[in-house]
Amino acid sequence: MGKVRIGVNGYGTIGKRVAWAVMKQPDMELVGVVKTKPSWEALSATARGIRLYVPEGKEELFENTGIKVAGTVQDLLQAIDVVVDATPAGVGATYARRYREAGIKAVFQGGEEKSIADVSFNALYTYEAALGKASVRVVSCNTTGILRVLYAFRKVGNVRSVRVTIVRRGADLKEVKKGPIEGLLLKPAKPPSHHAEDVRSVAGHDLDIITYSVVAPTTLAHMHVMFVRFDSNVSRENIIKAFEETPRIVLLKASTASSTAEVRELARDLGRCGDIYEVIVWPESLWVKGNEAGVAYMVHQEAIVVPENIDAIRAITGIVEDGAQSIRLTDESLGISRWLP
Repeated sequence: MGKVRIGVNGYGTIGKRVAWAVMKQPDMELVGVVKTKPSWEALSATARGIRLYVPEGKEELFENTGIKVAGTVQDLLQAIDVVVDATPAGVGATYARRYREAGIKAVFQGGEEKSIADVSFNALYTYEAALGKASVRVVSCNTTGILRVLYAFRKVGNVRSVRVTIVRRGADLKEVKKGPIEGLLLKPAKPPSHHAEDVRSVAGHDLDIITYSVVAPTTLAHMHVMFVRFDSNVSRENIIKAFEETPRIVLLKASTASSTAEVRELARDLGRCGDIYEVIVWPESLWVKGNEAGVAYMVHQEAIVVPENIDAIRAITGIVEDGAQSIRLTDESLGISRWLP
């Protein structure tokens, strides 16, 4: 089989990062991306040599601003095998029918309702369930973070219950219209937040999990605190080992970088452009007593779902049937878990 041809509908926070990641994969070809406005992001796409496609009727709008387009959305859909829909939340649902009619497979994001796709996707949990499916939905950044940490905890013992407090960033860096902001907002006020049901849709509907979500005045990342209860007593050593052995989790000492700002700056200094695909766990935060444990960790909302999107493409096309192998390929291409000295 030749390279899988990929189109990305939406070249924003997630879409552009997925497009860049696709360009690094040995078994994928980025055909082009879709933008609806001739913004600075459209300009940056063409500057990178990425072919730009636009909604029907907007070709002249882009050409008048000096941005060359390769064709329309329909032209792109006719030239690809898989579309990664990274449009704003709710917009993907308006495109779903077009994808089906074009006979292409689709990867949606967590902002869409779970009913939009055949499978809610996380590479550690549902890779095999997604093999050959017509569409998958990669769960949100916060849900992805919870699932990875929960996966590690489940390697230690049978988890009876999960309680998570999510401190969410108020806006992404480029979302200047949302700031300046102040205060902390419990959203929603009544638990659980949507993340609990999203986690259950991947990790099992019988999972006892409650999540609280607090929006904070920051743009850099989310921070979570998770408490779990096991059937039997557990040890700190076994939990640390599980974190070390779980893909896409990095243990970073708080004595090295104890804040989301420091971790983002560290990633930039080490050549990662500030993008952190991994969950960053602070080992000093790990609390263990009997059959209970708690830990704090960081989730970079702009990047954490990017490797999941790459694995989702491999799963639905079947070009790699083993989830662990796809994770290794993706992690190798993106330098995951290898950027810290």
